[in-house]
Amino acid sequence: MKVGVIGGGQLARMMVPPAIALGLEIRVLAEAEHSSAAIAATAVGDYRDLDTVLAFAEDVDVITFDHEHVPEPVLRALIERGVPVHPGPDALRYAQDKLLMRARLTELGLPAPAWAAVHDTAELADFLAANGGRGVLKTPRGGYDGKGVRVISSAAEAEDWFAALAEDGRGGALLVEELVEFRRELAALVARRPSGASVAWPTVETIQRGGVCAEVLAPAPDLSDEADAEARRIAARVADGLGVTGVLAVELFEHVDGRILVNELAMRPHNSGHWSIDGAVTSQFEQHLRAVLDLPLGDSSPIAPWSVMANVLGGPAGEAFTDRYAEAMAAHPDVKLHGYDKTSRPGRKVGHVTAIGASLDDVRSRARAAADLFG
Repeated sequence: MKVGVIGGGQLARMMVPPAIALGLEIRVLAEAEHSSAAIAATAVGDYRDLDTVLAFAEDVDVITFDHEHVPEPVLRALIERGVPVHPGPDALRYAQDKLLMRARLTELGLPAPAWAAVHDTAELADFLAANGGRGVLKTPRGGYDGKGVRVISSAAEAEDWFAALAEDGRGGALLVEELVEFRRELAALVARRPSGASVAWPTVETIQRGGVCAEVLAPAPDLSDEADAEARRIAARVADGLGVTGVLAVELFEHVDGRILVNELAMRPHNSGHWSIDGAVTSQFEQHLRAVLDLPLGDSSPIAPWSVMANVLGGPAGEAFTDRYAEAMAAHPDVKLHGYDKTSRPGRKVGHVTAIGASLDDVRSRARAAADLFG
């Protein structure tokens, strides 16, 4: 079986080992010659170009993705040619447009922050006045890792974004949400087959620095069984309600009053699930391959009481990630290292490390110490 992956980032790269183990062939349409997933890149080109994507898909059994940005007309054209696409365009539209996502989740009755589509500063000012004077403003399309997001306390802080909308000539709106008073951020991952069967991993805690995920604690410490069940229920409801196939990550807020609220969605393997490569019976990457091929899903149980994944952000200045391997391996032989074959750059995710064990404090300490060696 041949799986075509559009996008040559680290997520495509991390699909390669489980594909090899399963005897699958991975083919990647990469954006550039020296992408993170170059090891499996069989084509290089623009994922927005219909002819490029159709040529890439000619000899694969299914198309899936490293990111959610492939234009809907391209996805529809693939389906018209008889190429299975997972997740499909009817689901991906909600990952591509946050306003559509918020509206659909509201229709499904899922818990979320108060929100509104605002077309000008007057509408934004009204929302802020009704929601404590502060809010989170987002561009509906294209934002990630803190990009396209602003915490604001005045409508005047959005004048440049509204001006950009006007210059675009297509109109549109921005998304504003209440500034949630949350205790911490969580994530619930679920894998769903086209036939509807799904499997979830334990709910995890994610720790952000500068809008970028820095650590993941699996499972989320001190999370009640009821809250874990609620987070998993929300993820399954989103997957079913939006028709998602493959891995879905639902980023969540744990409100100070105990409520669980939906923050963001990712319809692909996600940073919050990287711990599963070393910490679960079936990783999110193997599970994604199984799901998009509509194969029976694997056991998602943890193999140790605790797993901690620490991202390496930026990387060693003037060096490759692998240049630090000897020191890191000698100091931390029980920590797993994952490099993305990316050049070091401030704030960039160039790799991650994972530690597992019986004590959260010990596991977290080991993961942090190993990640620090690459800073």
